[in-house]
Amino acid sequence: MAKFTFNLPDIGEGIAEAEIVAWHVKPGDRVEEDQQLADMMTDKATVEMESPVAGTVLEVAGEVGDIVAIGSMLVVIDTDSDAPPEPGTRAQVDAATAASEPPRAADTAPAAADAQVEARLDAENPDAGDADAAIAAGNKAAPAGTSASPVRPDAQAAPPPAEKADGARPLASPAVRKRAADLGIDLREVRPAADGRIRHADLDQFLAYSSGGFAPAGAARADEQVKVIGLRKRIAQNMAAAKRAIPHFTYVEEIDVTELEQLRAQLNAGRGERPKLTLLPLLITAVCKVLPAFPMINARYDDEAGIVTRHGSVHLGMATQTGGGLMVPVIRDAQARNIYQLAREIARLADAARNGSITSEELSGSTLTITSLGPLGGVATTPVINRPEVAIIGPNRIVERPMFVRDAAGIERVEKRKLMNLSISCDHRVVDGHDAASFVQALKKLIETPALLLVP
Repeated sequence: MAKFTFNLPDIGEGIAEAEIVAWHVKPGDRVEEDQQLADMMTDKATVEMESPVAGTVLEVAGEVGDIVAIGSMLVVIDTDSDAPPEPGTRAQVDAATAASEPPRAADTAPAAADAQVEARLDAENPDAGDADAAIAAGNKAAPAGTSASPVRPDAQAAPPPAEKADGARPLASPAVRKRAADLGIDLREVRPAADGRIRHADLDQFLAYSSGGFAPAGAARADEQVKVIGLRKRIAQNMAAAKRAIPHFTYVEEIDVTELEQLRAQLNAGRGERPKLTLLPLLITAVCKVLPAFPMINARYDDEAGIVTRHGSVHLGMATQTGGGLMVPVIRDAQARNIYQLAREIARLADAARNGSITSEELSGSTLTITSLGPLGGVATTPVINRPEVAIIGPNRIVERPMFVRDAAGIERVEKRKLMNLSISCDHRVVDGHDAASFVQALKKLIETPALLLVP
């Protein structure tokens, strides 16, 4: 028996440990080279660990939620064993599925094998190209230009299954379909990978975060214990540390965004090939124009060293809700981007956060954060500061209300206006109440005169 010990490699500068958030193998499973072993979480980013060798898994480092130090044992593999996988393991399911299909020369080439699986799925569902596009649109995950693979002649002869009445058939390999069926998972409820195809890792994530379906109104449900792991654990730790260490105060002001919304509509009407604008790029532009006069807002506080760093560049954190929890991608040098460049970067980072392709670098280094719940924003919010930053801005829901408006002649009349409350939470150790109020009033003046946003 030749034992190979796979130690957890260095997966990020300055990272000393990582948390196990999902296992894809267990002792007794047969693994191939480059097969996914586990998902490890560090600094809000999940890294997939792949096997460098083929063999049989003898030992794993721990359970989901355990912490593994860099350089410590993650998996021990017997590289000489050709023993069949244990009954009921996922490896056995894959092996049984492969045995039931005609042998293919591509079995030694993973990329070609993947292409043939997609080809067979395309043959089973002639509308797979449209289905893939629909899945990509629904999840905002699949890259543009995704298309179906060429269909093999023998696959074209296979009779297509009956079309499901409630939509296109999700893309997945036979092994994934069998495992999902065994677990009672409807593949249409699973978020696919970036290429639109569902894999074992996607099933694992679904199981980790699924609430178990819906119960009829009034029906009693069994108590459920959910282990706090991965991103949810990091969020809990960061929020608790922020509230313990930072004396928060929140200031809220009402802003008339009628003219700003009119400007946005005009820009979108003549945008051509440029991205469609939401309120967020315009608001970020306003924030970046006002910040130079209020450097204490765009700052980070190292309370252990007793140093406040006031940043010249605006690296803006953008709170983004994902299937696994809240992430904060960072728009680098937001002050140097125009509204359309901001719109593209916002969309890119949001998609990367939601489909799991976001990097550690894109989730770190923010100097100020904006958090918005969009139409769910409510009347006012008291957002929690993203430590070690000293402020966080929270735009709330836009509502239409009657308002007294004074014209140039000084005559007042009642008009229907679009109003939005803007919240800001600050670290009172660094930012005084007068500074926060002055910053928001300057921001209000700029937002209510939106033509100034387009002036260099």
